[in-house]
Amino acid sequence: MPRSSFPAVLLVDGYNIIGAWPCLKKTRDKDGLEAARLELVEAMTSYSSFQGYETQIVFDAHYQNTGSNKEVITELVSVHYTDFGQTADTYIEKICASLRPQMSSQRIFRVIVATSDRAQQLTVQGYGAEWLSAQQLCGEVETTVCRMRQKYQTRKQSKSRFLASAIDAQARQRLAELRMGFK
Repeated sequence: MPRSSFPAVLLVDGYNIIGAWPCLKKTRDKDGLEAARLELVEAMTSYSSFQGYETQIVFDAHYQNTGSNKEVITELVSVHYTDFGQTADTYIEKICASLRPQMSSQRIFRVIVATSDRAQQLTVQGYGAEWLSAQQLCGEVETTVCRMRQKYQTRKQSKSRFLASAIDAQARQRLAELRMGFK
């Protein structure tokens, strides 16, 4: 899908979110940082697919001695690991700066940065991006999960074994009229 078809680009400061969400902190402390990263990626994949956002989750080279790399998770979600010594903040700022011309030409409608780092919030706003705190993103993800459940919830089966019990009263009345020969 070309980038212009996305209503928004969401940039997520990965470690900042992991440190702020209670469920991810618990996973990190119990099962390790890799498990918390995977849980965040899973949550953002569901959220992004429902919202239609192109999402980039950014982890800085913290705990890694490797060069930068990018993992494509889905068409909408990718994970970026910065170069050793480069912070996620710097990476996100560069992305915001590079997307600014696309926002002004309205090829991208919104750039949203999810972080609770106040200095980062002010910086990305200077590039025309919106920001969400980690807590706001958590609330939006939880709301989206509830909406997804409602949207895709399987229909409860009727307790009766007859098909007529599964249709509304007006349709049942119309079928009865047709059966009796009334128009």
